Amino acid sequence: MSSKETSREKILEAATLLFHLKGYHATGLSEILKESGAPKGSLYYHFPNGKEQLAIEAINLSAKTISTAIKENLATYDDPVEAFQYHIGTIAERFKDIERKTQFKNVPLGLLAMETVFVNENLRQACEETFIIWEKLFYDKLRMSGYSEDRACLISETISALIEGGVTLCFTKKSSEPLHHVNKMIPLLLSQ
Repeated sequence: MSSKETSREKILEAATLLFHLKGYHATGLSEILKESGAPKGSLYYHFPNGKEQLAIEAINLSAKTISTAIKENLATYDDPVEAFQYHIGTIAERFKDIERKTQFKNVPLGLLAMETVFVNENLRQACEETFIIWEKLFYDKLRMSGYSEDRACLISETISALIEGGVTLCFTKKSSEPLHHVNKMIPLLLSQ
């Protein structure tokens, strides 16, 4: 890995963590540089459009990382109820020790979308595109399990909403309990 790639990755990693911990608006570029340890000139060299570009790339990185986890988790079980419960359970596990902030390396898209929806259309679109990708993965699992197109579409969007709402409540309550409650409802939601 070249020093340019290292510098770029360090900036993106620091920005992703800070957006997660402080939000988009409360995170400054100087703070990102300080956290990354990258030289000052490298930020605009790698991210000429500044903070917005950093946020979009952080969203895309989170989308890719979480998509991989979704695919792996849903492939663990053939039964869709077990697969979705396993996936949601792995998310809930991250909230067991919520004070260890560095374990949350991905940008929480629901929170970022809420923060920027009325002030930054590009960030809103990046969040929306990510949710569509994740819902498609849910949809594909349901279709492979014999659900109709309409039902798979409805359930995949509902699961996405339940997970995002559950994540928000987990952060708010500093507890994994809300996602465990979501998990208890999965058999009812997926009943045919």
